[in-house]
Amino acid sequence: MIEHVMAPGAPTPVAPFSHAVRAGDYLFVTGQMPTLPGGGLTLVAGGVEEQTRRVMDNLALVLEAAGASWPDVVQVRVYLTDFPRDFAAMNAVYETYFPPELRPARTCVGVTALAVDALVEIDCIAWVPQT
Repeated sequence: MIEHVMAPGAPTPVAPFSHAVRAGDYLFVTGQMPTLPGGGLTLVAGGVEEQTRRVMDNLALVLEAAGASWPDVVQVRVYLTDFPRDFAAMNAVYETYFPPELRPARTCVGVTALAVDALVEIDCIAWVPQT
């Protein structure tokens, strides 16, 4: 079973894709940008801390719409446009979303650019067994 998820209340995608795709018991959540729900492609004001918080909150909107939450997340990928400058600040915000005993596997990479001139983008995979 494959299901395409568009989350009500989540920001408008910056390109032609679904917010998430469920394939069996896995939920693949598209990389979220630090854009405001209902704000088109408007970036949240501030630096990487504010952008990371907005991205994580956007991910939570998509997870919730698909019947999942942070404890269901098994893998995360983080993309930063200025890795040396922003890695520690991003981590300080990121770690507040997961208790130490429930942190998912994670990859973090530096990239040359992101859509809408964002500083950070994050995607994830969750395990959501079908009932």
